[in-house]
Amino acid sequence: MFKNILVPTDGSELSDSTVTRAVSFAQEAGARVTFFYAQPDFPMPIYGEGALIDPTTPEQFSRAAAAEAEAILSRARANAEAAGVEASGDTLVSEVPYEAIIEAAERNGCDLIFMASHGRRGLSGLLLGSETQKVLTHSKIPVLVYR
Repeated sequence: MFKNILVPTDGSELSDSTVTRAVSFAQEAGARVTFFYAQPDFPMPIYGEGALIDPTTPEQFSRAAAAEAEAILSRARANAEAAGVEASGDTLVSEVPYEAIIEAAERNGCDLIFMASHGRRGLSGLLLGSETQKVLTHSKIPVLVYR
């Protein structure tokens, strides 16, 4: 049924657990997996009384974010390869992760987005939402939420 599954990951413990479950799901479905990591954009410095000055340049930040993305995606691909599941990785710099996830799914021809249900609970979750909720709301591609 599904041929190419997008699995967003951020390298957290919960995300690693979702990667493992997504690989198992893909193995059972005979699908390939595309792992995706949304790299943070360089934060704009805010100057004013009591502001901290960060000596990191945009170039240094970009290199560090790209290295982190590659480490996270390599770990996910190794998980898939160990299970005999074809896998690739994709990354994009974005201030809006849910939009980057949907764009990655479209760009890679994915027919399912497999995500963790992580996010805030209670009132803060209602007010702030989560990336998973935003993907569910805006994606035209089916989304499977793993709890």
